[in-house]
Amino acid sequence: MGVEKTFVMIKPDGIQREFVGEIISRLERKGLKLVAMKMIMLDRALAERHYTEHLGKYFYERLIDFITSGPVIVSVWEGLDAIRLVRRMVGATSPEEAEMGSIRGDYVICTTFNLVHASDSLETAGREIGIFFKDDELFDYSLTITKFLGQ
Repeated sequence: MGVEKTFVMIKPDGIQREFVGEIISRLERKGLKLVAMKMIMLDRALAERHYTEHLGKYFYERLIDFITSGPVIVSVWEGLDAIRLVRRMVGATSPEEAEMGSIRGDYVICTTFNLVHASDSLETAGREIGIFFKDDELFDYSLTITKFLGQ
């Protein structure tokens, strides 16, 4: 367990349902550090590159159609054990399995429209961050609180 970077995407339904502030606030309040963020429209090629592990699955075309249907917000967050922490905060993909208190447990009613994507491993985070961000788009800075706490 160390300091990690993880990738988070607020999906079209997260923007349309006006959960952007709620999702970002939860990550910030947990103590994660935002190191990159932008709003973009995914074209099919970029969506396919991002969701390559789902190629051939029954839901693939629906997933690609959905993720390209409106803008998304892509971001990178940093913190201690960030990948596991963010996945827990996001909750299980299926709303029936997502714990109350998680983003999906509190707000999602349908697996297709599940508001947010988060990397599931260090390898995936590295791949996803590399798809959406150049190295010079990732910011390295110290949180004021960590300066005072000597961390």
